[in-house]
Amino acid sequence: MTKQLMSSLTLMAILAAPVCAAPAGGTCQGLPDDNLLKEKLTSAAGTAIGGLFNGERMWGALVNRDGELCGSTTNQGNPTQVWPGSQAIAKAKAYTANAFSLDSLALSTAMLYTFTQPGHSLWSLGQSNLFNPAFLAPTGGQGGGKNQIAGGLIFFGGGVPLYRDGKIIGGLGISGDTSCADHEVAKKVRDLLGLNPPGGSTADDIIYPNVDGPSEFGHPLCNNTKRNGVLLGNETKATSY
Repeated sequence: MTKQLMSSLTLMAILAAPVCAAPAGGTCQGLPDDNLLKEKLTSAAGTAIGGLFNGERMWGALVNRDGELCGSTTNQGNPTQVWPGSQAIAKAKAYTANAFSLDSLALSTAMLYTFTQPGHSLWSLGQSNLFNPAFLAPTGGQGGGKNQIAGGLIFFGGGVPLYRDGKIIGGLGISGDTSCADHEVAKKVRDLLGLNPPGGSTADDIIYPNVDGPSEFGHPLCNNTKRNGVLLGNETKATSY
């Protein structure tokens, strides 16, 4: 085999290699492990959360500043009793919150809702970085995709950036209830971990135009919506199909 042919085959192999996986060995220093995340997820649940399950059936996921998955878990002893679809959503929310936040600007996924709706300035942003399902754990399992970049963009409540000493270090994604309840759990877990942004636990809090007035950062109400323990109302009922 000639050197030219060998070089050509090597180049073809490189071009054909998957580009979705991040290099192994990314650092998760400063982020909680799965056991600590599970502990705080469990502590965060309660009647102050609202939603369908009061935050008792949650997936949680963490990414570092590079977007690499650092951990994921549920707050149920039997993970099959948390919506299986929420694993991907939690991982994508963690990625999104980290991807669009800076040291000087914390943006929860809830704050991106309006911008990404039809007719608004970031419509179709969700198509720019699709989630890779290869990095999911089997139903009933934990983990899946550790030290890989799963990607995915989610623009409703449940994702928050994480900070240490005023610097962003990654993102936390929560899913398993209404998007409003997911945000409340994410906010509480971040606070329990001591990883709030410089402005405090509510610096990137969810905004409800129905309650707070018009805002380009607005998010709709959900079923049994509570914010910081206060009942705010319910999602608008459908009047036609």
